[in-house]
Amino acid sequence: MGIKSFVNCVYLVVLFVVFQSSVEGRLLLLKNNKPDRNNAAATARWLVSQNSWGVLNTISLDLGGAPFGNVVSFSDGLPDGGSGVPYFYLTTLDPTARNALKDQRSSLTISEYPLGTCGKTDPENPSCAKMTLTGKLKVIPEKSKEAELAKKALFTKHPEMAGWPQNHNFQFFSLEIEDIFLINWFGGPKPITLDQYFHAKLNKMGAIFE
Repeated sequence: MGIKSFVNCVYLVVLFVVFQSSVEGRLLLLKNNKPDRNNAAATARWLVSQNSWGVLNTISLDLGGAPFGNVVSFSDGLPDGGSGVPYFYLTTLDPTARNALKDQRSSLTISEYPLGTCGKTDPENPSCAKMTLTGKLKVIPEKSKEAELAKKALFTKHPEMAGWPQNHNFQFFSLEIEDIFLINWFGGPKPITLDQYFHAKLNKMGAIFE
């Protein structure tokens, strides 16, 4: 085999690997980027940092106080420096924002499954991590430092947001976390304090927590 043929073969192999390792055009994370399952706080921060969407649950105004879940995009910061605080860009044309303005009690549920690191495991299997963050969904004051942080975090992860209609009354929100429910293996939920969660740190690669 000549050098040119060898290079072409390598190129095709790389393309195949990239194709097989992608979902909807987004490269999947390598499994060795996943924190050790015994480090619950690291797993929780990893899930929030790497995910880009989840189900945000609020107390419905239109359904007599019943829980209402809505798929939303979120970000906790720049890829190499997430804060652990989920930020959202929501419009009051949507029930979620209207609900939160009346009753701040909310929860965000996210799964490891969209990241591609669960393989063929069912999303409900305990080895495929899942987490619910419960707390208060609050509007971030305009022109505040936190609003600038939220804008940068969200528009970096979700560039399309920058072009969303200005007349739709989009506002930045943050989830003030009060409770963390995490399952990342068999044996029930793993106890995590807020202090443990917020003090888990990114390593230099920006994907694994220590």
